[in-house]
Amino acid sequence: MPDQSNAPDGSKIESVSAHLKSLQDEICTALEAQEDQARFRRDEIPREGGGLSRPRVLEGGAVIEKAAVNFTHTLGHRMPPAATQRRPELAGGTYQAASISLIVHPQNPYAPTSHANFRCFFAQPPAEAQTAEPTWWFGGGFDLTPYYGFEEDAIFWHQTAKNACTPFGEGLYPRFKKACDEYFFLPHRQEPRGIGGLFFDDFDEGGFDSAFSFVRRISEAYLEAYLPILKKRKDQPYGERERDFQLYRRGRYVEFNLLQDRGTLFGLQAATRVESVLASMPPMVSWRYDWHPDPGTPEAALYADFLRPRDWASESS
Repeated sequence: MPDQSNAPDGSKIESVSAHLKSLQDEICTALEAQEDQARFRRDEIPREGGGLSRPRVLEGGAVIEKAAVNFTHTLGHRMPPAATQRRPELAGGTYQAASISLIVHPQNPYAPTSHANFRCFFAQPPAEAQTAEPTWWFGGGFDLTPYYGFEEDAIFWHQTAKNACTPFGEGLYPRFKKACDEYFFLPHRQEPRGIGGLFFDDFDEGGFDSAFSFVRRISEAYLEAYLPILKKRKDQPYGERERDFQLYRRGRYVEFNLLQDRGTLFGLQAATRVESVLASMPPMVSWRYDWHPDPGTPEAALYADFLRPRDWASESS
């Protein structure tokens, strides 16, 4: 069970929600600044039983083919199975969850897809549980899915992640980097989804205020890591070959989200609006039967040099 010292009261729950809504605004503004005309559609949808969904989706941009930056505050009467798989003592309990989940699918195949998620759970075990004490934890992180690999981008992404973690403990980056490599892995393909980043769950170390400070810093580091890469690659010339490979590799993204991702499963089990849960899907994708890249091609280099664990933060570009 998590360490419940410094457990949150109502005001602390609201502070998490306020931070995530502010983060949503900041990320949407930064992404819109890359576009001449495309803008996010902004919806506010009250949730049954209380809470709020704020889905924001941008489609058809010159730089960003599709992006979804969704905030949700959920109040539930029964913890969904996806949230109690590792916490069976909470089955049947009530909960609140505040989260932001985002995905950016650029138009240019040389610009990588990026994903981030930050969430906080506040759970009350059912009355018949051995402990009736409320519990809380944070989870989240960010990861990068390139279609064409650039070592300088991978190094920058991971060094930014490491720099954000280091003030909170030297061991956090390697621990959460390893967890990211392990989580964003397609077992049926025996390959990672991308080059990873950070992934953490059940995080409560140091008490609520300390854990929240860490999550705030990591959430702020997402734009620091991604925007420079997007700006660098968004105008790089490409042709039909690169576009075809991008659409093929997007298929791996869809497979992971539908078959492996606990967040997608939780959203569906928690009766979250389906359009919001599946807004992370790319607008165009393709599959090919038993396709393999030709040796020595840039497409083959993605598999050989990037889709494997590497200590990127220790490398130099």
